[in-house]
Amino acid sequence: MMSTLKKIRQKIIDRNYYLSSHAEEEMLDDELERTDLENAILKGHIEKKLTADLRGTRYRIEGSAQDGRLIHVICRFKEDSNLIIITVYALSENL
Repeated sequence: MMSTLKKIRQKIIDRNYYLSSHAEEEMLDDELERTDLENAILKGHIEKKLTADLRGTRYRIEGSAQDGRLIHVICRFKEDSNLIIITVYALSENL
C-alpha cells in the first residue's frame, strides 16, 4: 500500500490537485508560487496529521520553498480522492 506522503506526492507530480482560494491568498501574501508548494511536498515531510476536522484528516507538510524558506502546506483528500491544498504559508523567521 502506498504511504500517504507518496500518494500526496503523486498527485503533485500528476498536477492532480486543487488550490483553495484561501491558499491562493496566503501564497500571494507570502510571495509563494505553485513551484514552492510543489517543492515543499516533494522534498518535505508530514510534520503533523490533523484528525479533528469533520471534513476529513488534514496533513501539515513542512518543506522548503525554492528560496529556502521553510513553509507549511496544509492539505487533505476529498471523498473523490482529489487532493485539495487548503493553505500554504511561510514560517516566520522570528519565532
